[in-house]
Amino acid sequence: MPAKTLKAFLNKQGVKYVSIQHSTAFTASEIAASAHVSGRDFAKTVMVMIENELAMVVLPANRQIVLSELRDMLDTNHVRLASEAEFKDVFPDCEIGAMPPFGHLYKMKTYVTANLADEAEIAFNAGTHTEVIQMKYLDYEQLVNPIVLDFVTT
Repeated sequence: MPAKTLKAFLNKQGVKYVSIQHSTAFTASEIAASAHVSGRDFAKTVMVMIENELAMVVLPANRQIVLSELRDMLDTNHVRLASEAEFKDVFPDCEIGAMPPFGHLYKMKTYVTANLADEAEIAFNAGTHTEVIQMKYLDYEQLVNPIVLDFVTT
């Protein structure tokens, strides 16, 4: 069942979180609305390839990555969006496109936009298109230790 890895990890760490069930939704803005979460507090996970390695970029649902800015921040020309074929097998316990922003659980780096890091709470997909986890950003930061970058989003 999707979300088992994430929930087991959160429970083992003793982190308080809320699980929100919602009707099936696929885009970050639809999910945020369905779960009654602000678009700026809903963390969407975007998969990218950086120097031929998969990584997660986590940003508010109401924003989009500017890849050229991310390339500049990482000082490399080799950053692009990952294709579904490149990442689908990495998340065997998740529905495609519903990966939680916990890169370390899947052996990859996690980058977070600075504006999302400023939020008191965040919500994100729990591995399915029908469940969201909401928790304090500081707890998320302590668990994931993401790389916070102040790159431009639109």
